[in-house]
Amino acid sequence: MAGAMIISGKIPLQMPRPSIRCSFSSDPRSLEFVSSPPIHLRRGIKNKLPLKEALFHGQSVCCYRDKTVSCSSSDDLHSSSQESAEVEKGEGFQQWDSMTAKFAGAANLPFLLLQLPQIILNTRNLLSGNTSALLAVPWLGMLTGLLGNLCLASYFIKKMETEAVVVQSLGVISTYVVLLQLAMGGAMPLPHFVATSIIVACGMTLNFLKYFDWLHPEIWRFWEDFVTVAGLSVLPQVMWSTFIPYVPNTVLPGTIAFITSLVAVFMGRMGKLSDKGVKILGSISGWTATVLFMWMAVAQMWTNLLTPDNIKGLSAVSMLLAMIGNGLMIPRALFVRDFMWFVGSAWGSVFYGWGNLTCLYCFKCISPGFYIASTVSFLAWIGSSRVSVNAFESFNLYYWG
Repeated sequence: MAGAMIISGKIPLQMPRPSIRCSFSSDPRSLEFVSSPPIHLRRGIKNKLPLKEALFHGQSVCCYRDKTVSCSSSDDLHSSSQESAEVEKGEGFQQWDSMTAKFAGAANLPFLLLQLPQIILNTRNLLSGNTSALLAVPWLGMLTGLLGNLCLASYFIKKMETEAVVVQSLGVISTYVVLLQLAMGGAMPLPHFVATSIIVACGMTLNFLKYFDWLHPEIWRFWEDFVTVAGLSVLPQVMWSTFIPYVPNTVLPGTIAFITSLVAVFMGRMGKLSDKGVKILGSISGWTATVLFMWMAVAQMWTNLLTPDNIKGLSAVSMLLAMIGNGLMIPRALFVRDFMWFVGSAWGSVFYGWGNLTCLYCFKCISPGFYIASTVSFLAWIGSSRVSVNAFESFNLYYWG
């Protein structure tokens, strides 16, 4: 994946691989070397690089570093060795970039199949008339996960992380199918399902248009404002509703959050917020989406504790796939230094995947062999420092050196 780079308005260079390009400056005795490893890193890293000008093209961002080497200098050999070391660091950086991107791409398979076992199990229960088994899947938890996936898809589109966009989009589609089954079985209120369907249709369409740059910026900005207000309104209400009937049945948390977020967005639009306030407001939608996604695990485990008799309606294979898929995303999140992405992936892998497998094992719904094999494999992956920590160290090696 090649990227385009323009240096001070000169001829754009195309660089499919790490290389040292040489161009003559105004002084014929000096050479300008440009080290340009292509990377997939986005906004989170861009601010930390000494970029002069960079253009996004495809899935790559090409950066450069300028070094002037005098041909008549007595330090020619030393400078050459420094350039060689820079090339080696660039190659190592590219290798980890490629490897972590492949891990994130591999997560598409488990996420594609994630809800399939649950969908099959729900279909069997619907056909047999056992609609009470559908209550093992909390529609409120599934809804938070769906909204989280939808908002995170918008977040990763801005960062141009294609693998993550595909994963989140698959999550939206598969979770929506489960909600459709719950609505058919009476386990989800029909008005809530209709409203969810409208939001999903609009969100997926806008994300698609934005990904291919077919959307007007003002429409996308409106969608971002909507996501911010909707996310901040839904999150506290969903958290509160999860614990009903142990807490009063009220919409007060959502109402307060809705008014607060609406005021904040209007102030941002009118330029009444400080630079720090604007920055915080811009990051709220991403964090809200992450917490919504994380809350799906809490809602599911809370349901397991409240209705252990219905836990057999929960698919162990789906929980295993959730553990694998989120686990494969962790190295990439560490590599690009996206703390929000890392928190969401780690939480989904530990609590939603392995945590629900633990619940199933405690209620004797899965065999000890299945649980032990899953646990050992999970711990081996998390504990493999060469997968995640080395990717993080290679980042520091290249940029901080």
